[in-house]
Order: sequence, then C-alpha cells, then structure tokens
Amino acid sequence: MYRYDSFDRQFVAERVAHYRAQTERYLAGDLSETDFLHLRLRNGLYIQRLAPMLRVAVPYGTLSSAQLRRLAGIARDYDRGYGHLSTRQNMQFNWPELEEVPDILAALAEVDMHAIQTSGNCIRNVTTDEFAGAAADEVLDPRPYCELIRQWSTAHPEFDWLPRKFKIAVTAATTDRAAVDVHDIGLHLRHGADGGVCVDFKVGGGLGRTPVIGTLIREGLPLEHLLTYLEAILRVYNRYGRRDNKYKARIKILVKAMGPDVFRAKVDEEWEQLQGSPATLTPEEIDRVTAHFTPPDYPPRDDATDLLAQQRFEHPAFGRWLAHNVHPHRQPGYAAVVLSTKQTGVPPGDVSDVQMDAVADWADRWGFGEIRISHQQNFVLPDVPQAALLDLWQAACDHQLGTPNAGLLTDIICCPGGDYCSLANAKSIPIAEAIQRRFDDVDYVHDLGPLDLNISGCMNACGHHHVGNIGILGVDKKGQEFYQVSLGGHGGSEASIGQIVGPSFSRDEVPDVIERILDTYVDLRAEDESFLQCFRRVGIEPFKERVYVSAD
Repeated sequence: MYRYDSFDRQFVAERVAHYRAQTERYLAGDLSETDFLHLRLRNGLYIQRLAPMLRVAVPYGTLSSAQLRRLAGIARDYDRGYGHLSTRQNMQFNWPELEEVPDILAALAEVDMHAIQTSGNCIRNVTTDEFAGAAADEVLDPRPYCELIRQWSTAHPEFDWLPRKFKIAVTAATTDRAAVDVHDIGLHLRHGADGGVCVDFKVGGGLGRTPVIGTLIREGLPLEHLLTYLEAILRVYNRYGRRDNKYKARIKILVKAMGPDVFRAKVDEEWEQLQGSPATLTPEEIDRVTAHFTPPDYPPRDDATDLLAQQRFEHPAFGRWLAHNVHPHRQPGYAAVVLSTKQTGVPPGDVSDVQMDAVADWADRWGFGEIRISHQQNFVLPDVPQAALLDLWQAACDHQLGTPNAGLLTDIICCPGGDYCSLANAKSIPIAEAIQRRFDDVDYVHDLGPLDLNISGCMNACGHHHVGNIGILGVDKKGQEFYQVSLGGHGGSEASIGQIVGPSFSRDEVPDVIERILDTYVDLRAEDESFLQCFRRVGIEPFKERVYVSAD
C-alpha cells in the first residue's frame, strides 16, 4: 500500500492545524454557522440528526493493521466504542464531540490518515475492487492508478468547488466489483492490443433521485493520458454543470442534457489543450507510485484443497463459510476472505473497537498487515494462507465476524437511515434487522443463492438500493414511514437499475413482501438460476402479481 513521505505528512499536519484554529474560532463565536459549514465539510464533519458524524478517508478501501488499531482507539476514546463501514469503503464515527474533532484528526495524522475530501462538492474517495491486488481474475492491480488519481485530485485548485460531489471508481478485473457503471466516472483498466495499459472511460453514471448507467465516452486511451482526460472531463463539468439547483447539478444530468456525443466532443476539445501538460503521466511517475504496490513476498504454500475438504467434513458450518466468504487468490495456496459484519441484530457495517483490534491482529498473524473495506460494508483480509482458514474462521466466529452470508440475502447493504441521518425519510436499520430475523435460516438463505438486498433511507441512495437485486427505499407519506420496493438492480458487470414493483408498503409489511418475492423466485427459477437471472428472464409482472394479490 502507499506509504506517506515527508510532503504528505506535512500537508496533513498543516490541514489539522488549520482546522483546529477554525474550530476554535467557531466555538468562540468568531465564525458563523454558514462559514464554518464549508470548513467542516472539507474535513469530513457532518451534523447529523443526533450528533456530528466524522467520515474518515480510507483510499480505495485499503488500510494497514496499525491504521485499523488507531481507528479502534478513536472509537474507544472519542466515540461510543464502534465505527461504521460505508459503501464508499470509508469509516464513519457517529458520535464525536465537535470540539474534539481536531484531536481525532491529529490522531489520524499520526498513522497517515485524514478526513480530507470525504464530503463537500469535490472529488471524493476513489474506490475500487476490495480484492484488488489479490483477485484471481484481475488483469492488473488498479490501486496504483487510484493512488495517482488521489494525489492529483487532493486539494486540486480547479476542482475544489465543483457543482456537486464527484465520485470515481476503478476496476481492472474481468468481473466488475467496483460498480463503475453507476459512478460519475467509471474507469476500466486493461491491456491494449500493444500490451500496454489502457483505459476505458464511462461518464455520467449515478444513483440518487435520477439513477443512470454511465455512458462510454472514450475507449482504449493509453495510460499516460489518464489524468489529462480526467481533467478534461472535470473541466467540462465545472464549466457547464448546473449550480442553481443541487438536484440537477450532478454530471449525469449534464451528460443527459447535452447528449453523449456533444459532451464527448467538448471533452475531446478540452483534452486537446491538455496534451503534454504536467498532468501527463511519465513512466517515472507511474513507477514511483506502483513501487508502493509490489506484491508481498509470499512464502510458498502448498494447495490445501485436500485439507480443506477434510475440515469441511468435520465442520459443516466451516464449509458454508468457505463457499461464500472465501474467494480465489492469484497466488497458489492463498485465499481472500470476507469477514461479514452482518450478524442479525447488529446494524450492517457497524464494527466495535474490539472487532477492529481483532481484525488488525488477524491481518498481522495470517497476512501481511493489510485490511480492506468492501462496498458491501464488510472487512476483507486479502492474503490468508489456505491452511490457516479454519483457525481464522473460528476466531472470526468468536468475534461475531464469521457469519457465512457474503453475497447472500442477509448480507444486506444498509445506510444509517433515520436513526442517524438528518436527510432520511425513514429508518433503514430496523428494516434490515426485521428481514434478517425473518430469514435467519442458514440453509434457506444458502439455497436462495447469490442475492443482493440494499436499503436506503432516502433518495440520496447511500444504501445503493437502485442496484440491489431487491432494493428498498424509505419514503415519507404524510409523516409516516413507508418503503418502496424495486427488483432487478445490479451494480456489477452488465449493470441495471431496479424496476419499482408498485405502491409502497408500511414497515410491518416489508418482511412479508420480501417473503412473497422470494417465494415467487423459488417457484419460477430454473436449475442453478440466480435471482437476477430469473428476474431478467421472467420480468417484473409475476413478482408484482404475487406481491399485491397476496397483500389483498
């Protein structure tokens, strides 16, 4: 992973000092609420329904064991003993005291962390595949290129006040696990015909009030032009994006209003002026950053297939965990492991300080001191010897991180919703818990197979409900909480936006509605057909018919 140098540390330390002085001025009454708003947002601090919320940057979801231990310490010393893993691979603290936030930022700086550009109308955390650098289907490790984008975009003077927040995702595997189609810019890195690295650019994707699949506007651009073409896109957005209406300010609205061809032409015109500019990547600059991401010195490991087969026979629950939470690794004898935070009764993505310390210890004991945060709000250990998987599973179960449900119904993506967020129309966490309790049958959930269920408390779609195979959106009906259900969404390869089933449901009705949807799937599915495959084959009508006929 990337290691800070003296410049990085000085930059972050100065930002901490600046923000400390700004906080002191605000508390002394020398800064108005409006003036302080923009300053705190630039440092990741929101004011939520009950308390401030601090969002800590975890670039492309990668952090070290020392950094995770520091996050655990912050949870203990400054919060209520836990943190929250977000769908953008960051960590959030829901209960910091406003006057103590500078101390938190100083503690983060000591381990090369910060909260810069985790909020505000700027380029947010660049995200990627949680298995990056370890995935068996990976063409190349995308993280060095995420780091190049991070360094280029941090405090970029031209893009520090965009029309609206801006999100970039990068993938470099045959399977898209970064949801590049539903980001403001989605990048697909691959090898071109000449063997060199090239980039495909998709622009104008996004969720929220107007969910859109991104448009391919440039294909096969040589890697040296990565930053200059990004700069051209951002310049066009900055110039023409709407600033009079925040609901129409995202780049997806601009691409739609201009039309993809006109937008592409304006970007290309801008890009021509950037040829040979300082943002053009040189081999030396690429080598400087990629040197931080050389693969670990893996000790040779024998394939443990036979051992795992024996252990699976002796421990059937371990077998279920292997089937869903353990992913193939590019290095023989190793595996990448998902540590699920989705135990019934715990808000999805919430992790305690004790759990964070334990995961850090496991990363050191069974890996190379590295941890990932996934889009699904889980931890990932990317480099675990296959022979150690049983020991890891047992330790994970002891810390409520061994639930064998990664990628299944109860691995619910869920925003904090009305329990915390001042923007939410409805609560999300109680809906997630009600569904988990209704379907708390391991055999049933495993029989259903891969199934993404995503919940958002409002149209901002922080729970990515639009791209859930089953999506649930909280809506307000004359002061009452109701929930709209959509089906057929998907955020990976061949992405799709879910279709709304029909009129919304009360909170008490939601588990019954989900059960009718699942019963319909079980009745209609062909052999080995996933929920998404079945839905795409039969369409929404059979589900709609069963849901509302049964409701009547």
